[in-house]
Amino acid sequence: MIAALPQDAIVLFLDDDFLLGDGSVSAVRKLFDDRPDVAVATGRVLADGIGGPGLTHDEGLSILNQAPPAAGVMTDTYNAYGCNMAIRVATASENDLWFDTDLPFYGWLEDVDMSRKLAAHGAVVKIDGLYGVHLGTKKGRSRGVPLGYSQIANPLYLVKRGTMSRRKAYRLMGRNILANVARTPRPEAWIDRFGRLRGNILAFVDLLRGRMSPTRIRDL
Repeated sequence: MIAALPQDAIVLFLDDDFLLGDGSVSAVRKLFDDRPDVAVATGRVLADGIGGPGLTHDEGLSILNQAPPAAGVMTDTYNAYGCNMAIRVATASENDLWFDTDLPFYGWLEDVDMSRKLAAHGAVVKIDGLYGVHLGTKKGRSRGVPLGYSQIANPLYLVKRGTMSRRKAYRLMGRNILANVARTPRPEAWIDRFGRLRGNILAFVDLLRGRMSPTRIRDL
């Protein structure tokens, strides 16, 4: 558990399909040492296979090996990307801020939720010294129905908690619903569009019944 770590620790979360660039860990450590105001950091994603069929390991390594050197650039960002996200344990611990267990399994949008909670107590930044390739491997990912349910339930839950604006939530939900409706007749081979659309519909039914919750995916 994060709470059991030393107060001066920095935790770097990486997806198991994220290929980390050389020097990234040192860049993260230096950032948090030099900038005590930083609470969360994320880095450059040179290529992201999540929106397509995914990248092979060899493709990812090729992209990584051709990466331009870091220029020491740092910018503010709204939230960290969960495939590469570093947090300062002291900031989380002192303010009793942890990952929300009511966002189970895949925990869709938990990176946004955690980033925005910590943003009230420190800077959320993106640095180019932390970098890599997100392969977007499709094996082992959430089934269509639970993910489709989360596409509706989780943004609305975050709005209620105050960690996502209504505008961002509605835009995100709308984009996903439209994609699921448009592509269900001829879905991508790597996406269960019908399952996601069914999950969207189940979430709206639960919303009308007053029982919608991110935890409902445990029963789907």
